[in-house]
Amino acid sequence: MAAVSLRLGDLVWGKLGRYPPWPGKIVNPPKDLKKPRGKKCFFVKFFGTEDHAWIKVEQLKPYHAHKEEMIKINKGKRFQQAVDAVEEFLRRAKGKDQTSSHNSSDDKNRRNSSEERSRPNSGDEKRKLSLSEGKVKKNMGEGKKRVSSGSSERGSKSPLKRAQEQSPRKRGRPPKDEKDLTIPESSTVKGMMAGPMAAFKWQPTATEPVKDADPHFHHFLLSQTEKPAVCYQAITKKLKICEEETGSTSIQAADSTAVNGSITPTDKKIGFLGLGLMGSGIVSNLLKMGHTVTVWNRTAEKEGARLGRTPAEVVSTCDITFACVSDPKAAKDLVLGPSGVLQGIRPGKCYVDMSTVDADTVTELAQVIVSRGGRFLEAPVSGNQQLSNDGMLVILAAGDRGLYEDCSSCFQAMGKTSFFLGEVGNAAKMMLIVNMVQGSFMATIAEGLTLAQVTGQSQQTLLDILNQGQLASIFLDQKCQNILQGNFKPDFYLKYIQKDLRLAIALGDAVNHPTPMAAAANEVYKRAKALDQSDNDMSAVYRAYIH
Repeated sequence: MAAVSLRLGDLVWGKLGRYPPWPGKIVNPPKDLKKPRGKKCFFVKFFGTEDHAWIKVEQLKPYHAHKEEMIKINKGKRFQQAVDAVEEFLRRAKGKDQTSSHNSSDDKNRRNSSEERSRPNSGDEKRKLSLSEGKVKKNMGEGKKRVSSGSSERGSKSPLKRAQEQSPRKRGRPPKDEKDLTIPESSTVKGMMAGPMAAFKWQPTATEPVKDADPHFHHFLLSQTEKPAVCYQAITKKLKICEEETGSTSIQAADSTAVNGSITPTDKKIGFLGLGLMGSGIVSNLLKMGHTVTVWNRTAEKEGARLGRTPAEVVSTCDITFACVSDPKAAKDLVLGPSGVLQGIRPGKCYVDMSTVDADTVTELAQVIVSRGGRFLEAPVSGNQQLSNDGMLVILAAGDRGLYEDCSSCFQAMGKTSFFLGEVGNAAKMMLIVNMVQGSFMATIAEGLTLAQVTGQSQQTLLDILNQGQLASIFLDQKCQNILQGNFKPDFYLKYIQKDLRLAIALGDAVNHPTPMAAAANEVYKRAKALDQSDNDMSAVYRAYIH
């Protein structure tokens, strides 16, 4: 994108790394946030998301001048929602401007009417009041000058600035001087931290509700101090973070006073084993919320970082260690293998397994951990890569209730809700049932789309109809869009949903409960795997029907 002349309050299209241009607004960064060195950049708050970032000026374009161009090249649902948010913002700003102008006119008319009524009729009264009336008129004239001047200043400003000025004053925020206004920030973190940590999520505290003139952004409030920032920087330095060119620049991360609603990050040292599709997003959110995290991954070069040399080392140096790996074999190898988790377990050490495995596997792992004096919690997660990145996972936990409570700030950083389901094994069973339903539904969606195609019906029309009915959901829309666009980039690996279906069927067999729907879906996924779709998204099951 070519460099342009921009200023605070402008609406823009911002390009962040490999992501498409997105509508946003140039705003003031938080006071404690230093502007990156090097090329000129602006702090942009993006519409339709909670993302904020420093964007280089050459990666920005004026909103109105390039609106039609951008709409032509971007067709996604979330993109359209972002554009709609901009238009709604402009309508609100325009409405406030018209209301302000109308009120000003009404006030002027009322003042003139009042002067006419109060004007004396008698010549004597006029003479008696001439001196005082002259003073009043002089003062009123000066007042009108001030009002007129103020109106002129407001009229010369953009609707965005007027909207900012009309916003109710927030407690704990700097006074009126625009230079001191701060806009909290958040950012999308690619993978674990391979890209720059552009910003963080913000949210109001329970006692300090945010009343923003812009209704499309609800931030997480963040109080920053020097010490936690240093701690975070030390972590990133040890991790040897490899930055990629994304069009934005690294900034300091959230600290130990970060507040997500009522969250205060635990002071316990956190370990994390496994940085796959889910693990990378989870670690990013733990870091953004101020947790101290040590990581290890089976692939040394994963995300350009490796701090812990072995799982045992991570467990021995951390208070609570989380793990998220692919299947039962990987989960057992991680704990029982050479330099595994078990070798680092000492009395009081805590291990939380977030992998989706069967109940027998997780029960075995719990037993060996507890036998060494450790504490164990299973906590598989329901969601996908995007929800992991957004900190919107659903966590299903079972085992040590006290450890579940100790993990509270971590679970709130990585998910939107968590459930405690009792004894070890219950969370594994529930997770397999959830994924069995999801996997079967995905296969049915693919079956319906292919049936529509072979019978001469429009697949897009089928999606439009489904989106207007009782089945409408984000999952349905996203997976159908994947199929219609031929985009099977993994958000949830097909091989993993097939694994979960297989384990769910085995769970049914163990209690003599029929699972014919899951069994049928499982066969379709096995067919897709035979067509080399294992490492694609689960929506690639569609290809099993067209080959």
